[in-house]
Amino acid sequence: MTANVAVETTPEIPLWNDPSHPVSARVDALIGAMTLQEKIAQLYGVWVGASANGGEVAPHQHDMEEAVDLDALLPSGLGQLTRPFGTAPVDPALGALSLLRTQTRITSANRFGIPAVAHEECLAGFAAWGATAYPVPLSWGATFDPDVIRRMAAAIGRDMRAVGVHQGLAPVLDVVRDLRWGRVEETIGEDPYLVGTIGTAYVQGLESAGIVATLKHFVGYSASRAGRNLAPTSVGPRERADVLLPPFEMAIREGGARSVMHAYTDIDGIPSAADEKLLTGLLRDTWGFDGTVVADYFGIAFLKTLHGIAGDFADAAGAALTAGVDIELPTVKTFGAPLADAVAEGRVPESLIDRALRRVLTQKADLGLLDPDWSPVPPAFAGADLDDPDTLRGTIDLDSPANRELAREIAEKAVVLLANDGTLPLIAPRRIALVGPNAAEGTAVLGCYSFPQHVGVQHPEIPVGIELPSLGESLAAEFPDAEITVARGTGVDDGDLSGIAEAVDTARDADIVVVALGDRAGLFGRGTSGEGCDAESLALPGAQQQLLDALLDSGTPVVTVLLAGRPYALGRAVEDSAAIVQSFFPGVGGTRAIAGVLSGRTTPSGRLPVSVPRGPGSQPATYLGARLAQASEVSNIDPTPAFGFGHGLTYTTFAWSDLTVDAEQAPTGGEFTASLTVRNTGERTGTEVVQLYLHDPVASVVQPVQRLVGYTRLELAPGESRRVRVTVPADVASFTGRDGRRIVEPGELELRLAASSTDTRLTTRVTLTGPVRELDHTRRFHAEFTVG
Repeated sequence: MTANVAVETTPEIPLWNDPSHPVSARVDALIGAMTLQEKIAQLYGVWVGASANGGEVAPHQHDMEEAVDLDALLPSGLGQLTRPFGTAPVDPALGALSLLRTQTRITSANRFGIPAVAHEECLAGFAAWGATAYPVPLSWGATFDPDVIRRMAAAIGRDMRAVGVHQGLAPVLDVVRDLRWGRVEETIGEDPYLVGTIGTAYVQGLESAGIVATLKHFVGYSASRAGRNLAPTSVGPRERADVLLPPFEMAIREGGARSVMHAYTDIDGIPSAADEKLLTGLLRDTWGFDGTVVADYFGIAFLKTLHGIAGDFADAAGAALTAGVDIELPTVKTFGAPLADAVAEGRVPESLIDRALRRVLTQKADLGLLDPDWSPVPPAFAGADLDDPDTLRGTIDLDSPANRELAREIAEKAVVLLANDGTLPLIAPRRIALVGPNAAEGTAVLGCYSFPQHVGVQHPEIPVGIELPSLGESLAAEFPDAEITVARGTGVDDGDLSGIAEAVDTARDADIVVVALGDRAGLFGRGTSGEGCDAESLALPGAQQQLLDALLDSGTPVVTVLLAGRPYALGRAVEDSAAIVQSFFPGVGGTRAIAGVLSGRTTPSGRLPVSVPRGPGSQPATYLGARLAQASEVSNIDPTPAFGFGHGLTYTTFAWSDLTVDAEQAPTGGEFTASLTVRNTGERTGTEVVQLYLHDPVASVVQPVQRLVGYTRLELAPGESRRVRVTVPADVASFTGRDGRRIVEPGELELRLAASSTDTRLTTRVTLTGPVRELDHTRRFHAEFTVG
């Protein structure tokens, strides 16, 4: 079917290729000139893998899909290329050449010369062979530092853009609701404000480099029952509105994200991929989002195969288009022949295709892909000889010294010192026993979406591609005069007890024990953390607790170090360890960062983005619980954490004093301003994180006991003091009322200035006056800090 629409052209250039015209006019003209098949072709991707010798990409064979015939597809065009760098190990320069040649083939094959959008994963760095592996998002949250995450995302985006990539599938804005969920490592934390501010900074950085940031997973994926991946979700409208949605609101409004990925979740029987109220009513009509909505991989087909709301793939395609999904990923399934047949049969109106196509082509126009001077040659190839692939090999560095330095900075800021009896920092130790399954394993710093763990494990014959010093190697560099003896003790999850006796003997012969415990990242049960690697309980995997307890009985002081994707209950080690250091898959600079904290070369400044449970079975629980979620005399289960959200020690001390409030009353549309003094009372420079929590003692609906509404990092020299001023708009006290409207109510509030959710330092009570006030998504999100 070809629409008979008059198209304005010039002898030199069609209107849709002419950047002197408004994008909307160019897109309308192009849509009017396209056949139905050409329209549909722009709405799906094909999963490909770059050629190792620089040739064209080849379709990726996946066990969920049939083989794709590119020769048959490309004359109609192609919307997206799925993970050309992130499917198999390939030299970055040859991967870029392969993508270049494929884009040339795509544009030559379709009559409008439209290239594909190339997308990649970038959750903890560009997921390509040889690219820097940064700390995982849970470590981003531990920094409480949006600026450094913004700089990291910009660096990731520059590397992706340099080789021809357009879109990144990050950040994950799911708020942790159950620590047993395998994808906790991919999240930023358990608090929506922390997730929103850190995630928005990531979006700003990625978008600043010209990469389309993709928010995921919209919405409710992390709230699955029992923490099981892709499991049923029980979320009420208030939890969705006040906990799960705010990070997405913030990242769209303040971050400028240009894409959103629907979740696999169904909420109250409506899958996100088929939820018109969510993807069109809320996202577009209310929030004003004008970018693209992409499918989570295979998510549209799941409407038939998993959710059972579609009788065939044509129905699935129609349901997704109706809801507001624009692009099928990772490859063509429902948006191919089934959709074309459904349109021909009158089951799906062509207007839905045109609606999605308009968004897709608008984004391609914004990326410059419709411009007459567009070139498939990426920036990294400026001046290169593209006719000789052998001369290109090794010429693109995705793991530059600047990248590694930034990764180190983030890792250092993310290390959390949970406990310390004065043993740390270690001063010139003579004999160190380094014990545990993560003591000598370089990949222990990597999350499941790092390239080596996500893809590289399937290619053991290929070198890992980046430098990953083990904790043992980093300790040897940090303590060159110490005698370091390494004993594995047990595996991460093999339950092997045979090495524990040797580990204890090693401990008894040492002055200090450093035990390296935690996780091995993997996918779908191949690890203890990661997608599809959910935990039955929050006990340490395998026999690690038995090893830890045996070491605690050795008589030698034990420093417990966690390299993990989630927090674990540590049993008696909470009280009996000389110190506990928590790190969440800290990336290429991770073990050096940990070693620096152990030696005192760096002062720990990380804070917990998730609570550390006291017991292995007291889930689900987050600090955001209402009064009924707290410990009580009517339940034998105590959910009180061993270490609360926001907790983290340093090697110095701070005094908080002189809290003042400019006015104790303000209208429901007004604001309060409070000031306090923070002073470093110790002998070392250190970082304090001032956290502001809101407590609403009486509200018309049940509220969490407290929730984070602002924070700031302060680095202070010994004896230095700073005056901290925070402006608290009444908007941050808003919540979803009984009738579903977001409101601010009059009444008393308590502002808690705290070092963590369990360590309030100063409090003040203020009162909101006047009528109940209704708000929307344009409300003020932040309590604003200034430091004098």
